[in-house]
Amino acid sequence: MFTSDSPDVIVVGAGVVGAACAYYAARHGLSVTVLDRGPVAGGTTGAGEGNLLVSDKEPGPELELALLSTGLWHELADRLPERVEYEPKGGLVVASADAGMKALRDFAAAQATVGVTAHEIPADRLADLEPHLAPGLAGGFHYPQDAQVQPALAAAHLLRASGARVRTGEEVTAILTGPDGGVRGVRTRAGTVRAPRVVNATGTWGGELARLAGSHLPVMPRRGFVLVTEPLPRVVRHKVYAADYVADVASGSAALQTSAVVEGTPSGPVLIGASRERVGFDRTLSVEALRRLAAQATALFPVLAGVRAMRTYAGFRPYLPDHLPAIGADPRVPGLLHACGHEGAGIGLAPATGLILARLLTDAEPPLDTGPFDPGRFMPGP
Repeated sequence: MFTSDSPDVIVVGAGVVGAACAYYAARHGLSVTVLDRGPVAGGTTGAGEGNLLVSDKEPGPELELALLSTGLWHELADRLPERVEYEPKGGLVVASADAGMKALRDFAAAQATVGVTAHEIPADRLADLEPHLAPGLAGGFHYPQDAQVQPALAAAHLLRASGARVRTGEEVTAILTGPDGGVRGVRTRAGTVRAPRVVNATGTWGGELARLAGSHLPVMPRRGFVLVTEPLPRVVRHKVYAADYVADVASGSAALQTSAVVEGTPSGPVLIGASRERVGFDRTLSVEALRRLAAQATALFPVLAGVRAMRTYAGFRPYLPDHLPAIGADPRVPGLLHACGHEGAGIGLAPATGLILARLLTDAEPPLDTGPFDPGRFMPGP
C-alpha cells in the first residue's frame, strides 16, 4: 500500500548513473528515494578516472548515447559547482607506426559521419599539443569533444541537485511485488520502502538485483587498476592514449589486457590506466598489471619515468557480453527498470542514461532509439 510519503520511484545505487537517474527523474516532476548499501560513489564510480569519451567508440548505439551525454555534461557543468572538475580538455590518440595511423584515420572518418569531431595531427605537430610526448610517433588524432569530470563529486552534486532522499548504508534485500507481479517497493535491512517503480542502477551488481526480482541480467565484473602519481605541474594536457586502447575496450577477452591512458588532473596528480581482466570480485593487487601500465605510460611520456607513483586503486567495470548497457524496462517485472552494465563508460554515459530513464518513467518520448539497450535482449526464452 502506497502512502503520501511513498516516492514515485526508488533508485537503487548511488553511483553516478543512479545519481543521474535521480536528477533527471526529479526534473521530470517525480519524487525519488535513492538507496545504496554503501556510501555515495562507493563502488565503480569512486574507482573511475572520470572519462567522458567519444574518441574510443565506433559508430553505433553506444556512440549515439555518448554524443547525447556530451551535450548534457556541458549543460550540467553550468549547473553543478566548479569543484566537480569538469574539464573539456579533449583527447589525443596516438599511433607509433604508419599502419596505426591508417587505422586511426579510417576510424575517425567513420565517426565523422555521425557527428564526432577529430583532427589529424601529423608527427611534427604532436609536441604542440603535448610537449612531453615521446619522439618518433607516427602521428595522432585530436578529439576536442572528449572531457573529464571528478566522478565521486559529480555523483554527490547530482544527488544534491536532485533533491532526492538519499539513504546510504541500506542494502536492498528484496524487491516487493504485488499479486500482478508488479513492483511495490523494496525491503532493506532497515525496513520497507514502498514505491510503484524501482530503477536498478547498481552497476557491477546489477545482475544480483535483477535476480532478487526474479529476472536476469548477465552483468559481470571486469577488474581494472589505476596508478596515481605524485602532484606535478601540468605535464599532460589532454587525455592521451595509444591506438590499441580502442581494441581493448571492444574486446570480450577475460585475460589481462593493458593499454595506457595518461591524463593530468587539475589537482596535479597524473592518472594512469587502463587494465582489464575478468577475475570476479578479486581485489588482489596485480603487480603485472601495474608493471605493464607503468611501462606503457613511460613509453608515451618518458618524463614520467622519474616520477613517484603515490598509490593505486582497483575497480570493477559492469560488463555485459555485447558491450552495451541495459537501459529500460524489465520485460518480466512491471515497474522494474534497469540502468546498468555500462562497463568503463558509465561516467560518460550517465546523463543520457538518466534522461532516458526519466522519459520512460513519465511515459514521454526517449531522446533516442532505446531498442539496442533493451534489457530483454538477455532474457532466456519461455
